[in-house]
Amino acid sequence: MVLVKNLPHDCAVQRELHGEAAEWSLSDHLLAAAVDHLAVANWMFQCVNSGEDDDQPDFPKPVPRPGVKDEDADADGEGSGGSAADGGAEEAISPLALARFFG
Repeated sequence: MVLVKNLPHDCAVQRELHGEAAEWSLSDHLLAAAVDHLAVANWMFQCVNSGEDDDQPDFPKPVPRPGVKDEDADADGEGSGGSAADGGAEEAISPLALARFFG
């Protein structure tokens, strides 16, 4: 059991146990989160400084994560039903609410 627990994260046993998620390390997940946060920050800046309320930019799409279904596939009917955590809550977020949250 000690040998199996200490195998590298990208080995065949880990891929069999955890699927596609075994291919990403902690630093890969943190880098994807940083890219997502920068994209949202740029989106918020553009929304606040655009001056026109009618012509707001689209909310940025997050970096695809392993093991997470793409919301575009859900919209096409390829995936299972999504929840608010899968992106259903993105429509409820307004630029004003984000600006208030981030100060």
